[in-house]
Amino acid sequence: MSIGFKEWAIVGEVMERGEQSILLRKGGIAEGRDGFRFQHEAFFLFPTFFHEQIGRTTLPVETPLPHAAAGQVAIRLFARIEWTTLITDWATVQRLAPFHCWREAVVEERFHYAKPSDAIAASGIHLAMLRLYRLAEPWCFADSPTYGGCRSWVELPEPPPGLAWRPVLDDATHAARVAAIRGVL
Repeated sequence: MSIGFKEWAIVGEVMERGEQSILLRKGGIAEGRDGFRFQHEAFFLFPTFFHEQIGRTTLPVETPLPHAAAGQVAIRLFARIEWTTLITDWATVQRLAPFHCWREAVVEERFHYAKPSDAIAASGIHLAMLRLYRLAEPWCFADSPTYGGCRSWVELPEPPPGLAWRPVLDDATHAARVAAIRGVL
């Protein structure tokens, strides 16, 4: 089974360029009673366009938005989670700003997000430190309504044989980034 993690396509492009190696997630409204967790150690980054707005990132407004071919999904990144943590201190989350492209207001919204069914909503956000791999060629397949909805994880078709990828960052650059993020935490 192949798993996709849904994230804004613009964030995927930032990751593909090696500018970001973390995910910050509170969870979607369809995450279930137990809420969000990074439940898979390895996954493909599934680009989404539904909620995407350049104004919700720190990227320049003139940054071209990615677009998908009609009826197609193009997977460009594979990720392995190296470690995760739940951050419950807002000041710590703010110190992570140099390591991601989301505006502070977006991260704060995720930090304080609570589902209507939550009796007591604890603030916090999940961080995943990723090792990212760029696919040699995009893996394209037909879009489907089964990929829709406000959920983080989707089951994908079997990847094509011979799918190849290489690390986005070299080992030394990746290790330095991991150390810097651990230093913030």
